[in-house]
Amino acid sequence: MTQTDDQATGEAEPFFRRGNYAPVPDEISADELPVDGAIPTELHGWYLRNGPNPRRPTDHWFVGDGMIHGVHLEGGRARWYRNRWVRTDSFDNDFPVYNPDGTRNLRSSVANTHVINHAGRTLALVESSLPYEITTELKTVGAYDFNGRLTDSMTAHPKICPVTGELHFFGYGSIFKPHVTYLRADANGELTINRPVDVPALTMMHDFALTAGHVLFLDLPIVFNLDIAIKGEGMPYRWDDDYGARLGVLRRDDPFGEIRWFDIEPCYVFHVANAYDDADSIVLQAVRYPELWRDNSGFDAVGVLWSWTIDLRTGTVTERQLDDRDIEFPRIDDRRAGLPARYAVAVGGNRLIRYDLNTGAGVEHRFGSAESPGGPGEFVFVPSVSGPADESSGWYLGYVYDPARDGSDLVILDAADFTGEPVARVRLPRRVPYGFHGNWIPA
Repeated sequence: MTQTDDQATGEAEPFFRRGNYAPVPDEISADELPVDGAIPTELHGWYLRNGPNPRRPTDHWFVGDGMIHGVHLEGGRARWYRNRWVRTDSFDNDFPVYNPDGTRNLRSSVANTHVINHAGRTLALVESSLPYEITTELKTVGAYDFNGRLTDSMTAHPKICPVTGELHFFGYGSIFKPHVTYLRADANGELTINRPVDVPALTMMHDFALTAGHVLFLDLPIVFNLDIAIKGEGMPYRWDDDYGARLGVLRRDDPFGEIRWFDIEPCYVFHVANAYDDADSIVLQAVRYPELWRDNSGFDAVGVLWSWTIDLRTGTVTERQLDDRDIEFPRIDDRRAGLPARYAVAVGGNRLIRYDLNTGAGVEHRFGSAESPGGPGEFVFVPSVSGPADESSGWYLGYVYDPARDGSDLVILDAADFTGEPVARVRLPRRVPYGFHGNWIPA
């Protein structure tokens, strides 16, 4: 993320109110969309992506009302496009985030960060609140609390184990201890694990990691700042030189057991690419920022791909930079989540970069031209159901902004020909603002 905090630098409008970051004014629907190329007939389902689309000016990109942009593909056709706000309980009501007694109102939500599907439910997520269930038609069903058993917020980055089907997640945000809880739901969506994670202060724990045998927590030095929260000046978190940085390791087969903590060099991580077990070690791959949010909550820092290897025998951590390109939003083939994955695809300006995680080498797919560079968002991998079960058999899907016409496409890339021309471009009836995360939901 290299956008600057324009309010801090004195510009009239912050970046998230300008260009393709600016919100769209309404909800629309369109059927039978025009397509350049040919949509693979195997792609039968919904591509849904979440992001902030505020109805009134906000003071930070992260706090706008959530809007889902969706395209339904079937039979080689783009059946429809729709965009819908997630109508949370606080969408038309001013519900405070905190109740008078200091507890959180977990139904107060913008639900603007991610959208996942697990155990037959599609959930719109933001890390400060309960998830909100939506339909694949993008209608909001309501807050979902796992039949009353979820009494904390839910991270926007839960992990689904490809082997067990379990949903692993955590909640954070309470000003009272425990600041973090670890939770797990089985493949049927039944909440089975709820335990505290002991961290010394309320840190901004945006993501975490899962391996076949472990859960990894990232306790990093961006810490809740009460003075900023009272003043209402952007995100109420700031860099803390005295906090330190560490990785917590919990055995999956002992979910209420000890969490081992391993110190690392101070840094911040918004997004994990993957993690996996390697004999007596754990390898974590993520986008690392050497520092962030010291004086404001802007995005003028550069994040690049790094790897950490935790030696469980010696208690040491080896840290290694894999590349020097400014990237964000890394995604892998979700069938490899928690297992060794070969590829991760990330966004870097007007290009996607596919990394070979074994070597750190990356190849690029660029959008647009030098005069009118295209702007991709996060891309997700959709495996082929008829081809080999590997990471090159399938497609990458994502929204790409075309500044030449001030419009957007759903672009489909062949994973076996990543640098080649897209196999299809679905021409959308409106611009899709830059947002956060999404998923392919197969029919």
